[in-house]
Amino acid sequence: MVLCLKLLFGPTAAIFLSAVVILSCFTNVPYLQLSYTDVDDLAGRRSSYLAAPAPPPKCDIFRGEWVPDPDAPHYTNETCAFIQEHQNCMFYGRPDLDFLKWRWKPHGCDLPRFDPYRFLAAVGNKTVAFVGDSLARNHMQSLLCLLSKVASPKDVSVTDKADPNKILHYEGYNFTIYLFWSPFLVRSEEVGGDRPGVFRLFLDEADERWLSASPLFDVVLLSGANWFTRESYFYERGELVGGMYVALNFTSTLTNQYSHRMAFRTALRALAASRFRGKVILRTLSPMSHFEGGAYDAGGDCRRTRPFWANETAPMGGVELEFYTSQLEEFREAVEARGIDVALMDATVAMLMRPDGHPSRYGHWPDEKRTLYNDCIHWCLPGPIDAWNDMLLHMLSDSN
Repeated sequence: MVLCLKLLFGPTAAIFLSAVVILSCFTNVPYLQLSYTDVDDLAGRRSSYLAAPAPPPKCDIFRGEWVPDPDAPHYTNETCAFIQEHQNCMFYGRPDLDFLKWRWKPHGCDLPRFDPYRFLAAVGNKTVAFVGDSLARNHMQSLLCLLSKVASPKDVSVTDKADPNKILHYEGYNFTIYLFWSPFLVRSEEVGGDRPGVFRLFLDEADERWLSASPLFDVVLLSGANWFTRESYFYERGELVGGMYVALNFTSTLTNQYSHRMAFRTALRALAASRFRGKVILRTLSPMSHFEGGAYDAGGDCRRTRPFWANETAPMGGVELEFYTSQLEEFREAVEARGIDVALMDATVAMLMRPDGHPSRYGHWPDEKRTLYNDCIHWCLPGPIDAWNDMLLHMLSDSN
């Protein structure tokens, strides 16, 4: 520092050199040093303070566990008038009610309980269509029950009460629900005569009953599986190409996995071809494998009283796995084709864990004089199927 001062006050000719030396003296003080690396680090820290935080990973609402829910159920057979007789387990005397006290909890996040006010806000001035078999109806009835705490619809169906197709309108919200009985999604006809329960399936022709109404829909839920296990003939381009559980006068390797796959392919492509501008939700199959002790027509039953844990659930196999795989693959193809806005409601995994949620023999009185199988296909109301509407609200809220 002494050397620096001498140079500063020396001859004029040395002033410039002195200034350079003084500057070098001060820059040797450690706390004034700042390298290029330090500048980069500081800039990085400053930008990290200013940048928006990274969004959390998206939650997969279809993978999780059933957890206790002491507040359930959120309606009963006495508070909801829309429960079909064969799913009215409480009315028909099911003695254990612990199966009602569970809710679906995804891994790493939460799926909020169904909120009827939020749902009606999301679907106000819109139309939602359920297209499929009796499980589509089961799903719709669960929705009606969950909404019944807030509002009830007016039946504005244009057909008689025996017709399975329904139109229900919520006047205060201008919200309409359509239900289309279309268990194969494609055009079908019963052979009739002395062969009841045998069908002709026209696998390349979507069922016009629901497709022709699709311009009215904002959301359409497609589902189906069980009916594809029935005796059926397969037609394409008007020609018989195969069949399942029926005699043919030619060799065919086509199975009901093929008819199931083609039905979903045809339905999704038909919506794309019609330039459908709403949202399509494909709901994956509801388990067909919860019968224990025999097949459905050989004394099989489902009498469990609690959910399976994930490590107790047997892997899917056979036709159930084939149908599920077909649905996933046809969904992916529809996404890649980009012709429609399509989403997947992958409810299968959650429902595989609920062998306790079926009516079993509690969909009728035990002394009824008719042949009734134990029902391990449909779902009690209230019951596990209510989670489908938790999922539906989440999906519709995301789309909004």
